[in-house]
Amino acid sequence: MTQSTTDDWYGPDTATFGDRLAAAREAAGMEPRQLARRLGVRLSTLEGWENDVSEPRANRLSMMAGLLNVSIIWLLTGEGEGVAGPEEESQITPEVNDLLAELRDLRGQIMKASERLARLEKRLRAQLKSGT
Repeated sequence: MTQSTTDDWYGPDTATFGDRLAAAREAAGMEPRQLARRLGVRLSTLEGWENDVSEPRANRLSMMAGLLNVSIIWLLTGEGEGVAGPEEESQITPEVNDLLAELRDLRGQIMKASERLARLEKRLRAQLKSGT
């Protein structure tokens, strides 16, 4: 485990829970199916966590941190004991960094839009049920 409290690669402003989970799994040398089996969840559940579609409960989060040799706090926030960012990061050009930042921003916008869409769908279903 490496200290990564100042590592921007997996920090709260640049990476999501799913990003950190996938990175820790890869650093531990596990395939998604293998980690899912060891956690006692379906592969689709693990994929949902890695894609930030859903989040694990506390007991699975604790198991995950232990299996991946990272802290729970690092998985949640990117601070504390976790995995180091890719070594080739220093070779990334400013243009590529700008593209990565734009992609992260766009992903955040899409996630917010998706959450809004889910709320609207829930309201619509409630309206349809009540017959109004």
